[in-house]
Amino acid sequence: MRLHRCATGRCQGVRARPALHPLTGSAGPTDHRPPPSLSMKHLCSALGFALALGGVVSAQVSQVPLDGPALGERLTQAEVTSGKLTLQELRRRGLEIFSTPFNAHDGFGDGPVDAGDPLSPGGRPTANGTWLRLNGLDTQTCLECHSVLSNRTIPSTFAVGGAGGIGASAFPGLSDFDVADLDASGAAEVNGRMINPPFLFGAGGVELVGKEMTMDLQALKAQAQASPGTQVALVTKGVDFGTISFDGGTETFDTSGVVGIDEDLVVRPFGRKGGFSSIRAFDLGALEFHHGMQPVEVVGDGVDADGDGVVNEMLEGELSALHIFGVSLERPVQKGKRGLRVQAGRREFLQAGCASCHRPQLETESKTLELASPEVEVDPTQNVFLSIDLQLGSAGFAPSRSGGLTVDLFSDLKRHEMGSFLGETTGDPLDDWFITPRLWGVADTAPYLHDGRALTLRQAIEMHGGEGTQAASNFQALSEKQQTDLLFFLGTLRVPRKPNEDIL
Repeated sequence: MRLHRCATGRCQGVRARPALHPLTGSAGPTDHRPPPSLSMKHLCSALGFALALGGVVSAQVSQVPLDGPALGERLTQAEVTSGKLTLQELRRRGLEIFSTPFNAHDGFGDGPVDAGDPLSPGGRPTANGTWLRLNGLDTQTCLECHSVLSNRTIPSTFAVGGAGGIGASAFPGLSDFDVADLDASGAAEVNGRMINPPFLFGAGGVELVGKEMTMDLQALKAQAQASPGTQVALVTKGVDFGTISFDGGTETFDTSGVVGIDEDLVVRPFGRKGGFSSIRAFDLGALEFHHGMQPVEVVGDGVDADGDGVVNEMLEGELSALHIFGVSLERPVQKGKRGLRVQAGRREFLQAGCASCHRPQLETESKTLELASPEVEVDPTQNVFLSIDLQLGSAGFAPSRSGGLTVDLFSDLKRHEMGSFLGETTGDPLDDWFITPRLWGVADTAPYLHDGRALTLRQAIEMHGGEGTQAASNFQALSEKQQTDLLFFLGTLRVPRKPNEDIL
């Protein structure tokens, strides 16, 4: 991987691990043989990898007292941009911050309860003086919720930046949980959200695609403003986000034709609702929600906004390291794609209409992802402090024929209405709307859907409603062999084999 502007560094990518056993209870998307037992080689590999991480983190934590901060040596933005740290060193620092178990000395937790707003980060109550669990304050580290490389292996395989099991689910905004079914409805209704954590692999390519789409849409918006009264189609990288026009008389935009995206025309590929334009934007909210760690770039330098007695809980440079780590993670891969059943399954995937939303590839114009601080969402080219070539090194994206990169994400990065069955119950207009989930790596990441309610891929497909109803019906209309072929194809979409191997 090549680092421009501020530092230099280079690292090597890795190959994907081979398939181990099927995804579903019946003949799964690899072959008809029973799943193999875990070999000593696999077990030793998994344990050794976990111990390797332990060496990285414990080496840092052991240097401070057990009653002191866990974060250790701080990292400023000036150090990030000084050129004195290589990309590999910045990635490693990001991994360490990602894996640090924050405590009260670091700023973990909220301050006094805010009676006027007890749900927002900063003034939430706790269940025992430390944890809240429902509506955040639910973990000490990013790693606790993002540590599963593959749930297809037994035991599951560990990786920093992976997905989370259902026990790691988050419940944003939840204040009422009818556990005892007091209304005798047959369901334990909640008024918040349930989110099963996804992996971060390939995030750099996704962020680059999203930023380029945003730039295209902003240019189309400017085109509409330059031609009042003209309906301008909002199409970027083959994805249709509706239309926009400009009223020269009132000097306002008509966004009533905009679909699948916010009216500001910013593509936000991260979060189940498409709420975050970059890994950095996601981290800013996640640090406050999950840990009560307040970033300086949110609350200000030297400001104790939550009143917990700690200032400068997360420095700008530390957010930059987290951002660098996230976008440099290895990309998911496709294994065994040449098999006849897999090729047949891909045809069924396309013919069933799955690819109308789960677009197999989106291409970038550039190979370089630019990171900025502070970020300006409508113009990602502002305040850039670092540029990373995503073709080289750990990210390892393949070049496209047009000179950019091919990102095999299986998504259109657009929100779709998916019906009330999959919908949430927060009362928000977007309750039934979700960004198309990326299917790369899907073979390793059960359970499925935004809240993990589907335990197999077959269930996930059949639960599609709203705009996904026709594709679900098309799948159910296939013969048993055709359905199995399609699952074989999805079973080739794997996570990277040994992410972070070069910095562990």
